[in-house]
Amino acid sequence: MDSEARLLHSVGAELGEGPVWSARDKALWFVDIKAPCVYRYDPASHALDRFDAPSHVGWILPAQDGLWVAGLAKGLHRFDPRDGSFTLMNGIEPDLPDNRLNDAAVDPAGRIWFGSMDNREVHPTGHIYQWHRGAVSRTAVPPVVITNGPAISPDGRTAYLVDTLGLSIAAHPIGLDGTIGAGRPFLKFDASKGYPDGAICDAGGGVWVGFYGGWAARRFAPDGTMTDEVRFPVSNVTKIALGGDDGRTAFATTARQGLSAERLASQPLAGDIFTFRTDIGGIPVMPVSLDL
Repeated sequence: MDSEARLLHSVGAELGEGPVWSARDKALWFVDIKAPCVYRYDPASHALDRFDAPSHVGWILPAQDGLWVAGLAKGLHRFDPRDGSFTLMNGIEPDLPDNRLNDAAVDPAGRIWFGSMDNREVHPTGHIYQWHRGAVSRTAVPPVVITNGPAISPDGRTAYLVDTLGLSIAAHPIGLDGTIGAGRPFLKFDASKGYPDGAICDAGGGVWVGFYGGWAARRFAPDGTMTDEVRFPVSNVTKIALGGDDGRTAFATTARQGLSAERLASQPLAGDIFTFRTDIGGIPVMPVSLDL
């Protein structure tokens, strides 16, 4: 287990986010929400491909037909890297023009769990949604300013929902029918150690969290105990993905957003992607189920 992350590739992302390891092409996919664009990084060749997006893009997930599903500012889109096209599937929150989509995960049943947020980071208008077989439903989870995650447990029965500005994570049960229940407190943080950002679960049920302004990614056991901390040479660590040949290589996105010129000068690697090794491997990402 590494205690420090090392630079993997220069990107300079304004708001790097949403890393996901794709086993089918052995590549890391991630986004720069604010650019806005999608990136594909090939560790074997070190090639970095960029695909411009038509609006803020919060995340990208593999679909079972070989293409991708992307969460753009106001809707879910099919993304085809062969021609760089984005095709709208479902519009989201037309009644909330200041909101955008932010983070997402796919569960073992192929359902997408995703959240929205106030793009101005002021009002509690961020909701949690589920997409399943072409239909979007808003859950009963109370809204917050910035949603992050969800991190889905290995058995698909628990969703860990991050309230970034609330400095907390709640654990919500997921029923066999895909309904989400009331949450219980899982973790509460001190702002002096950064704000909890993107989260994922590993194969041991641990929850990895990137900390914005916290210079670190940290792993928490299912009982909430912190088991690992990996330090970074940049302050804004947004999210990690676990992949590689054995699932134990971590890939982390970071951000330049909000850093003054002085702070950027002291963090020249801000916005780049980093890597480290873990003791416990990741959960292979289940492709989104498109069976309608």
